[in-house]
Amino acid sequence: METLTKTVGIKNLAGQQNVMRRIFVEKVTLNIGVGEPGEKLEKALKLLIKISNAKPVKTITMKRIPSWGIRPKLAIGCKVTLRGKKASELLKRLLKALDDRISAKKFDSTGNISFGIAEYIDIPGVEYSSEIGLIGLEIAVTLSRAGFRINRRKINKLKVPGRHRITKDEAIAFLTKTFGVEVY
Repeated sequence: METLTKTVGIKNLAGQQNVMRRIFVEKVTLNIGVGEPGEKLEKALKLLIKISNAKPVKTITMKRIPSWGIRPKLAIGCKVTLRGKKASELLKRLLKALDDRISAKKFDSTGNISFGIAEYIDIPGVEYSSEIGLIGLEIAVTLSRAGFRINRRKINKLKVPGRHRITKDEAIAFLTKTFGVEVY
């Protein structure tokens, strides 16, 4: 006689979803690239603090590109990464800025999502500030499953099997079900 815990596809015979197949938001990264240090970069840092309530870090260049006026170790942008519950709550607000609609082109083959917001005043709960002006930002959302850590650990590092990776269709279904987003 078969037990009720034997898995059949994604769901077991009791009708419960396999815990290892659940998808969750691992992190949300907000990025603003201004291209030069100075006043614009300081405004971008203030904006990221205002949106995320977390401390952003400056991104620095690694190469020298004289025609663009870029040299190594020059701060030209900033970013902030949020994880856990804060990330999910912020993602809900950011998706509201897009009217809960996102293009299928914004998803990559591994289930990650990247999109941009032209003006930060579109985000609910963020007021216009005259000292910041109007700035846009880029958002990268990384989705994960239980067991993805085997790819990042130091000892006995392994690859995540293809059958356990998140596909584009699974990411679209997750965003639609969890956040009520329409994918066009």
